[in-house]
Amino acid sequence: MSTGAETTVTASYLRPIDGEGLAAFAEKGLSNPENRGTNKTRTVTEGQYRTITYVGKHEVVVDEPLHLFGEDTAPAPGEIVLAALGGCLCVGVTAVATWKGVKLSHLEVLLEADIGNTAAWGAGGADRQPEDMGFQEIRAKFIVKGDASREELEEIVQRANYYSPVGNSMRNPIPMTISLADDE
Repeated sequence: MSTGAETTVTASYLRPIDGEGLAAFAEKGLSNPENRGTNKTRTVTEGQYRTITYVGKHEVVVDEPLHLFGEDTAPAPGEIVLAALGGCLCVGVTAVATWKGVKLSHLEVLLEADIGNTAAWGAGGADRQPEDMGFQEIRAKFIVKGDASREELEEIVQRANYYSPVGNSMRNPIPMTISLADDE
């Protein structure tokens, strides 16, 4: 039953990023598309499978679940990779929305991936080729709300996915070198 009183719904938006800073960053990319940065980390094993990775002033703890002989004190490595992908995709959606002038009120991505480790990390399991191990399929579903149509939000999500540095690192082969460090 109507009381005749009108209600006003005010959307609460997520904290915005610096649009001018984003535009300046984009301009730098336009003027030098081949520019690269370097990410660096240092990972130390505490025992069993528990590791601490130092990333600047931050620490990321990784472990394995009990059924994989870990202590289950932290996310597994594959879960951390998905977390990095989720973070990168959300960064991209936020950036593209800002660029397009869309205010977001909710942004969430649900990720799941099928992973194979029948080689038991190379410790006597099945004889597998690299392409048969690790993530075999990743599925992402976004929950995005803002002051744009569903079609506009879908275009923002797809653009963020297309340009995702972490997503593209996972989709594309990357040269990787492994060696022992020099004795210190």
